[in-house]
Amino acid sequence: MTTTTVSLRPRYEGSNICTWIGFKHVNYMVEEAVLDHLRQSGFPAGALYERFGLCTDITDLDTKILTAFHIDDLARATVKRVDGEGPLRLVVELTVERDGKTVKAVKSKVAVSFRLDPHGFDAEPVPTELRPHVVEEIGTPGAAVLDKVGALEPIAVGDADPLDVLTAGRNAFAWAWRIPYFYCHFTERVQMSGYLRQMEEILDLFVEDRGASIKTLLDEQNWIPVVPKSRITFLGEANMEETLYTVFTVEEVFKRYTFTARMDCYVLRDGELVPTATGRITHGWAVIENRKDWSLVDFDDRLIGAITGKAGSLSGRGAS
Repeated sequence: MTTTTVSLRPRYEGSNICTWIGFKHVNYMVEEAVLDHLRQSGFPAGALYERFGLCTDITDLDTKILTAFHIDDLARATVKRVDGEGPLRLVVELTVERDGKTVKAVKSKVAVSFRLDPHGFDAEPVPTELRPHVVEEIGTPGAAVLDKVGALEPIAVGDADPLDVLTAGRNAFAWAWRIPYFYCHFTERVQMSGYLRQMEEILDLFVEDRGASIKTLLDEQNWIPVVPKSRITFLGEANMEETLYTVFTVEEVFKRYTFTARMDCYVLRDGELVPTATGRITHGWAVIENRKDWSLVDFDDRLIGAITGKAGSLSGRGAS
């Protein structure tokens, strides 16, 4: 089946500020649409694993948010399959009703790989239709993807602190974090939703470190962060109970209105930081006008100083 549709609602957990839904839970809706597409196509994720030993992994998720979701919205998701080699590629669009009209709320490009289960239980032969998308290990994607996100190479650490290595000479913040089982799936490795949670948390830690925490700006100015665009691409595998080193690097500030930052994730193996995921996120800030509405604002001097590294702690590192 090349095109499917499904109706979805955002989860209550994602309604953190007033009734608006954050970017992470918007991406969760995209993920649900993809899983439903596979079910309607005859390949539910559960059966793929239990019968064929195939682990369904979203390995690239590139999402643009055009209209904000509220907690009671009902979205209509359309998923279209795109021909090509390598991972299964899909385009997902979410629409929502606004003032009696259907408007496009989200457009997302998604790549799915079917990773062979490493645990060695008996399995049926892989379905013919899925064979081109099956991998023995999740690794570096094709050059077309890396051209947009940026290639990463392993980094030798030696006796240095990995957090210092990742932030030296950069407008960046890094964080060391032990990977718990509940960020993983298929018994061993971090899944896409785990990296989305990393991307959300590293921004929170970054602005707090710079003296402009989310709560500070809410309490003092009624400002909230908003995300119009995000992308995460898998480069390798990060496993349960390894330490994940995540670095958040500011790349560009656009007219005091938005800024783009890069998130890179590594695990330390044999003295090297091995890249496992990379991505970008675009952030703006908005003022809460009432319980239903907000509007974007220009960054003030405090916020622009925090983002550019000219104010705040500038410690550039953290640890959990």
